[in-house]
Amino acid sequence: MKKRQFLQYMGSAAMAAPFFTLPLEPGQPEADIPYPSDKDSDEFWERIRADFRLKPDYINLESGYYNIMPTPILEKYVEHMKEVNYQGSYYMRTVQGENKMKAAARVAKLVNCSEKELVITRNTTESLDLIIGGYPWEKGDEAVYAVQDYGAMQVHFEQMEKRYGIVCKKVSLPNHPKSDEEIVSLYESQITPKTKLLMICHMVNVTGQILPIRKICDMAHSHGVEVMVDGAHCVGHIKVDLAELDCDYYGSSLHKWLCVPLGAGMLYVAEKNIPKIWPLLAEHENDPTKIRRLNHTGTIPVHTDLTINDSADYLEMIGLERKEERMRYLQRYWSDPLRDVENVVINTPIEPHRSCGIANVGLLNMKPGEMAKTLLDEFKVWTVAIDFENVHGCRITPNVFTTTAELDQFVAAIKTMAKRT
Repeated sequence: MKKRQFLQYMGSAAMAAPFFTLPLEPGQPEADIPYPSDKDSDEFWERIRADFRLKPDYINLESGYYNIMPTPILEKYVEHMKEVNYQGSYYMRTVQGENKMKAAARVAKLVNCSEKELVITRNTTESLDLIIGGYPWEKGDEAVYAVQDYGAMQVHFEQMEKRYGIVCKKVSLPNHPKSDEEIVSLYESQITPKTKLLMICHMVNVTGQILPIRKICDMAHSHGVEVMVDGAHCVGHIKVDLAELDCDYYGSSLHKWLCVPLGAGMLYVAEKNIPKIWPLLAEHENDPTKIRRLNHTGTIPVHTDLTINDSADYLEMIGLERKEERMRYLQRYWSDPLRDVENVVINTPIEPHRSCGIANVGLLNMKPGEMAKTLLDEFKVWTVAIDFENVHGCRITPNVFTTTAELDQFVAAIKTMAKRT
């Protein structure tokens, strides 16, 4: 296959190739039937569920770590893997970089930024650590972040503290803020003339709380402070409009809610900030204005990059707004009936705009670790325990394949556990 033909193949494969499916579990609906035209119907979501090969051993309410791929995307992934293996070094030396740039451009369009400002990474941690480790720190500079932020980034800030003598200042996010202004004021209270960078979560990973990003950015910028946003759980989950958010840096994991294979993330750097960041690994690109100079990865599983287009196609088939509405519906379906139950604590705000598919529930009569173990061992519900700072409970992350019947079982389980002494 000639280079031009191969480029044409890779660029059109996502749209031209049919969706294939893996063997289904007994009793699982057939996945080779068309998607219903009424995409807001129960039948549509039943058809979407048929795209996933689900283990019958438990109800999976832990999609937050990463989203398993629907079989249409998984089959495309396998196709790409086979094709890259077939082409071998020819692929790697000819169109690898070009195709990665195309994938980055597709993600840039999804999050509404220039393709000059976005690169594909392996995950959110890599994306944000590229900024933390490459920031032009000077002794005495201050960074502000929350104790509820992801641990890997906090550890990297602490490393900068030891290496460069910066000062790390932490805030604690309330689980139930009274207003956006309460959150904005919390971060503003830590800003001094020495503050250089705020790290904030778009969606807090342990509770699902959505923060008022634009308001925080406006406040920080008024003090000359830059903002780095952890959007690990947002791309493919809720609308992300980087032009509207006006942040300086944004990282996300594409293997979460966009359903790309494991090992895919994105980093956005506002164009004006690209020259100031030092690369973690030296790149042949020497132009300080090019974001590619921050993106040396060596040899990686490039078939993952190719699958980004297939995942974006699948999301577009569902519709991002429709998916966001569905995820918020599923979360409220289980969380609302539990908010007034004795011994039950919902650690996620009740206002609809402050959360989407992720929420956290705790029990006053049971520690999170025991709670998660009981849910799995006794009720066959898989989730994850969160037990630090002001968040004590289990993070519940349903997905587009989750049914209300499964959530009914979960709610019944929590109510049963809440009665125990």
